[in-house]
Amino acid sequence: MTTGHGKHVFDAIGMTRVVIQDGKVVSVGKPELKYCPLFKKFRGMDEITPEMVKENIEFRIKDFGFCTENRVVRADDYITFGVSEILSTSLEKGKIDAAVIAADGCGTAVITDPYILQGLCGRISGLVETSPLKVVLDAVGRDNVVDSETVPVNMVEGSILADRKGHKRFSVTVCKPEDALRIRELFGDRAIIVGVHTSHITRCGVETMFDCCDFLTACGSRWTREVAKERGVLVAGNKVEIFGITNIGKELVLDKLESIGKKPYSGEPLDEPKPLLEWSRSMR
Repeated sequence: MTTGHGKHVFDAIGMTRVVIQDGKVVSVGKPELKYCPLFKKFRGMDEITPEMVKENIEFRIKDFGFCTENRVVRADDYITFGVSEILSTSLEKGKIDAAVIAADGCGTAVITDPYILQGLCGRISGLVETSPLKVVLDAVGRDNVVDSETVPVNMVEGSILADRKGHKRFSVTVCKPEDALRIRELFGDRAIIVGVHTSHITRCGVETMFDCCDFLTACGSRWTREVAKERGVLVAGNKVEIFGITNIGKELVLDKLESIGKKPYSGEPLDEPKPLLEWSRSMR
């Protein structure tokens, strides 16, 4: 296990690559998006710049110990409607037994406590690499992570761990089409597969995600929105939309909407990220 707070890498606000080392922001890349409606709403961010990204990540480190041993691991809903909020509600209602997630300090883990799920996932996105954090591992339980020493991000192995621990129905978040396909092959309808961090998925990959996922988030991708229109799926939200695809996916999305007194999208003006990304293999 590493000492100190370790190294953590994220694709953060606006698909900006950020590196945190021992509690300090040491690298901030160039944002691929200029505007995110969620950060406009919650942080007043009109335009995404490297300076604004750095300031926001430093705020998270100070506010809830992001990527440090000061990490707050339990929380209520941060925003009213998002993937972690849907899944924490599903855990509370008993619609799923566990959630396979990826977070700073533990990598891929199997979570059964909705407040830990929300605490770890409600204010992060785009985890690429992380280091062990004792405060997180103590909360989650070392037997509930794929590897407590190396804390990898491996959602297929996380699903296998959930199965091995006896969970009959579990959710798993994925950002790779091949992971969604493999998990569906392994576990069938027992796995509630949730597409996240979809901005860097090709048009073909997005098709696979819609074939395999129960619901997914649009993120900054043009392709997710195009395929959603073609398939006539349930749409929730008008900023960073969430698409309910299968019957159980629609049910979980609708459960959360009902709990906050909201209804599915019905033609309101859109306020989406800009520019929407048209990712292709040549851009890798």
